This record gives sequence, structure tokens and C-alpha cells, in this order.
Amino acid sequence: MASDADTESAPVTEIPGESVYVETNGVRLHTVQAGPEDGPLVVLLHGFPEFWYGWCDQIRPLANAGYRVVVPDQRGYNLSDKPDDLSAYRIEELAADVVGILDALDRDTAAVVGHDWGAAVAWWVALHYPDRVDHLGVLNVPHPTVFRRTLKRSFGQKLRSWYMGFFQIPLVPERLSKAGDFRLLVRTMRQSSEPGTFSPSDFERYRQTWRRPGAFTGMVNWYRAAARSRPEPENGHVKPPTLVIWGAKDQFLKKSMARESVDMCERGRLVMLDDATHWVQHEEPVRVSELLKEFLAE
Repeated sequence: MASDADTESAPVTEIPGESVYVETNGVRLHTVQAGPEDGPLVVLLHGFPEFWYGWCDQIRPLANAGYRVVVPDQRGYNLSDKPDDLSAYRIEELAADVVGILDALDRDTAAVVGHDWGAAVAWWVALHYPDRVDHLGVLNVPHPTVFRRTLKRSFGQKLRSWYMGFFQIPLVPERLSKAGDFRLLVRTMRQSSEPGTFSPSDFERYRQTWRRPGAFTGMVNWYRAAARSRPEPENGHVKPPTLVIWGAKDQFLKKSMARESVDMCERGRLVMLDDATHWVQHEEPVRVSELLKEFLAE
């Protein structure tokens, strides 16, 4: 495996796995890996403003089901490299990171599952490297073509996506977000999720990652790079079998995009969870884990 020898115990002891640093696509990514080494590979990709811990409730069920689960801190986040160049955060580079993880693990294919920005990366990997993806799972982010089309046509979606424009301002998002020990970020996550979704200890873990030097700028640079490059997929048709899980109470993304996204897939299925928000895998962890296990077993 193309990773260095820097291996340590997983930072959160109640979650199975070990920390392994992997060299991929010119960067060094921290990952948490669990489950049998010879099990089918599942790569779980977190979104903004989380880190590998965003999948804390799914790692054990998938590992216990026999899967080799690899959960990276994506570039710019937590313990992974944080390149300075904005072009390093283009979606093409983020997708190449995932393919590089498969190469580092000497795997031809993997199930790729993502939430939020991680789902955007998962879509891109499935669209541009379909032979490397045996199953695609996406949570609460639409197919890139569907999102681009909706953003052009829907004033309501433009309003929901206001923060994407805010993140384009140099330095200001970092300064405002860091104020009061990331008070604004914590409040946004609380107000956009069901009561009790995130505990005080959860937020302390998040704060620890946000405080790391260069981390918050690295996280925001994903938005800045997307606004500057505006990439379109070479082929909008998704070939791998796809499961879309969507929390219907998402405040950031219109749920109509979920069905439109499934229509872009050769073998797509949508599960709409009516009582969940954008943070669906945290609010309905058992249901999401069971859905993923059923889907991966097909």
C-alpha cells in the first residue's frame, strides 16, 4: 500500500479503526480505516464543515458487515494536507484523490459514498472513472448537471445557496467564522438540523479540527475553486448502480433535485427520508447504515 508508516490509534476510541496516512495525487491524506483488510472496499467522503468523523455512526456497522471501510479527511481538512493554491481544490483534483486512494490500497474498484461536498466528489468520480466505482451512494447533494440547471432556473435555490457567494470574499468568511470559537458555524449546524442531532462533545471535536492552522481556509477554498472553474462533467450519465438518500427537510437544497438526479442514472434508486434534514446520516444513523448495507450487498 502506498502509504507511509505513520499509523496510530483512531483518535476517537469508541469508533473502530486506525489512522493511516495515504499518499495520493500529490497530497498526504489522513484516513481512518476499519474492517477486514480483504473485505470489499467502501470509501466514505465527508462534506463541509465536517471531517472523517462525519461518518462516525456508519463505520462500525459497515465494518461489522465485512466491508473494508476507508474514511479520509479530504484535502484541506483536519489532519490532511492543505495546499495553498486555489486550483488544488478543483473538483477534478478532489476526485483524483479518491482514485489515488484506490491505487494506494491496490484496489481496482470500490463503493464510493459521499455526503454534502463528499457527495459532489462521489458523483464526479462515478462520472469520470466509472470503471473504478462498483456502487455509488450519495446523500443530500444532487447530480452536478441537475444542480447547475436548478441554480440557473430557480430563484429559491439561489437564496438557499447564498453562502456560496459569501465564501468568495477573501479573508472575511474566515474571520467571521472563527469569532466566538466558531459560534456562527455551530449555530448554523444546530439550526439546520433536528434538535439534539449534534452533542456538545461533537462540536468540540469539530472545533478542534477547525482550529488547525490553515484548515478553515482549506475548507472554504473548495467553494472558491468551484466558483472560479465552474466545471461541467464530460458525460452526465451515471453508469454504476446508484443509491440517493435524501433528507426531505434540507434547508440548503431543494428536494426536487433528488428525483432529477436519479433520472440521470442508469440504475438509480431514491430513498426520501421525510423527517431528516441535510444531516441525514447523523439524524437517522441506523436507517442510513441499513440502507447502505442492503445496497452494497446487491
